[in-house]
Amino acid sequence: MDPKEQAKDHLQQMDNEKKEDILENFDKFKGYLSKQVDKGEKLGMDEEQLAKTAETVANHLAKHEEPKNREEYLLQQLWKAGNKDQQHTLAHLLVNLVKKTA
Repeated sequence: MDPKEQAKDHLQQMDNEKKEDILENFDKFKGYLSKQVDKGEKLGMDEEQLAKTAETVANHLAKHEEPKNREEYLLQQLWKAGNKDQQHTLAHLLVNLVKKTA
Protein backbone atom coordinates (compact mmCIF):
# COMPACT_ATOMS: atom_id res chain seq x y z
CA MET A 1 0.00 0.00 0.00
CA ASP A 2 1.41 3.39 -0.92
CA PRO A 3 2.04 6.02 1.80
CA LYS A 4 -0.89 8.23 0.76
CA GLU A 5 -3.31 5.32 1.13
CA GLN A 6 -1.76 4.38 4.47
CA ALA A 7 -2.25 7.94 5.72
CA LYS A 8 -5.87 7.94 4.55
CA ASP A 9 -6.54 4.61 6.26
CA HIS A 10 -4.85 5.78 9.47
CA LEU A 11 -7.04 8.90 9.59
CA GLN A 12 -10.22 6.94 8.98
CA GLN A 13 -9.41 4.39 11.67
CA MET A 14 -8.45 6.94 14.33
CA ASP A 15 -11.17 7.33 16.95
CA ASN A 16 -12.81 10.71 17.43
CA GLU A 17 -11.43 11.21 20.94
CA LYS A 18 -7.85 10.87 19.73
CA LYS A 19 -8.53 13.22 16.77
CA GLU A 20 -10.03 15.80 19.15
CA ASP A 21 -7.01 15.55 21.44
CA ILE A 22 -4.56 16.09 18.56
CA LEU A 23 -6.50 18.92 16.96
CA GLU A 24 -7.36 20.73 20.20
CA ASN A 25 -3.96 22.35 20.54
CA PHE A 26 -1.76 23.46 17.63
CA ASP A 27 1.42 22.33 19.39
CA LYS A 28 -0.06 18.86 19.81
CA PHE A 29 -1.01 18.89 16.14
CA LYS A 30 2.56 19.83 15.16
CA GLY A 31 3.91 17.16 17.51
CA TYR A 32 1.65 14.53 15.95
CA LEU A 33 2.65 15.62 12.44
CA SER A 34 6.31 15.61 13.47
CA LYS A 35 6.04 12.00 14.67
CA GLN A 36 4.40 11.00 11.39
CA VAL A 37 7.14 12.71 9.36
CA ASP A 38 9.76 10.96 11.49
CA LYS A 39 8.08 7.60 10.86
CA GLY A 40 7.98 8.32 7.13
CA GLU A 41 11.67 9.21 7.08
CA LYS A 42 12.52 5.99 8.92
CA LEU A 43 10.56 4.11 6.25
CA GLY A 44 12.74 5.77 3.61
CA MET A 45 10.26 8.33 2.32
CA ASP A 46 11.86 11.31 0.59
CA GLU A 47 10.74 14.94 0.87
CA GLU A 48 8.31 14.63 -2.03
CA GLN A 49 6.64 11.52 -0.62
CA LEU A 50 6.32 13.20 2.77
CA ALA A 51 4.71 16.27 1.16
CA LYS A 52 2.26 14.13 -0.83
CA THR A 53 1.27 12.31 2.35
CA ALA A 54 0.86 15.66 4.13
CA GLU A 55 -1.40 16.73 1.24
CA THR A 56 -3.58 13.68 1.82
CA VAL A 57 -3.88 14.51 5.52
CA ALA A 58 -4.57 18.20 4.80
CA ASN A 59 -7.26 17.32 2.25
CA HIS A 60 -8.94 15.06 4.78
CA LEU A 61 -8.80 17.70 7.52
CA ALA A 62 -10.10 20.45 5.22
CA LYS A 63 -13.07 18.30 4.15
CA HIS A 64 -13.96 16.46 7.35
CA GLU A 65 -12.72 18.30 10.44
CA GLU A 66 -13.54 21.67 11.95
CA PRO A 67 -10.54 23.76 13.00
CA LYS A 68 -10.10 23.80 16.77
CA ASN A 69 -7.93 26.90 17.01
CA ARG A 70 -6.86 30.00 15.07
CA GLU A 71 -3.80 28.37 13.55
CA GLU A 72 -5.78 25.46 12.17
CA TYR A 73 -8.43 27.85 10.89
CA LEU A 74 -5.77 29.83 9.03
CA LEU A 75 -4.26 26.66 7.56
CA GLN A 76 -7.71 25.48 6.46
CA GLN A 77 -8.46 28.82 4.79
CA LEU A 78 -5.09 28.86 3.02
CA TRP A 79 -5.64 25.27 1.90
CA LYS A 80 -9.10 25.99 0.52
CA ALA A 81 -7.93 29.20 -1.21
CA GLY A 82 -5.00 27.53 -2.96
CA ASN A 83 -4.91 25.61 -6.19
CA LYS A 84 -3.26 22.15 -6.37
CA ASP A 85 0.25 23.57 -6.84
CA GLN A 86 -0.16 26.01 -3.95
CA GLN A 87 -1.54 23.24 -1.74
CA HIS A 88 1.46 21.09 -2.63
CA THR A 89 3.79 23.95 -1.67
CA LEU A 90 1.92 24.41 1.62
CA ALA A 91 2.29 20.67 2.31
CA HIS A 92 6.07 21.02 1.81
CA LEU A 93 6.08 24.00 4.17
CA LEU A 94 4.19 22.04 6.84
CA VAL A 95 6.69 19.18 6.59
CA ASN A 96 9.57 21.66 6.87
CA LEU A 97 7.90 23.41 9.82
CA VAL A 98 7.60 20.27 11.88
CA LYS A 99 11.09 19.09 10.97
CA LYS A 100 12.60 22.36 12.18
CA THR A 101 10.53 22.66 15.36
CA ALA A 102 10.78 19.03 16.44
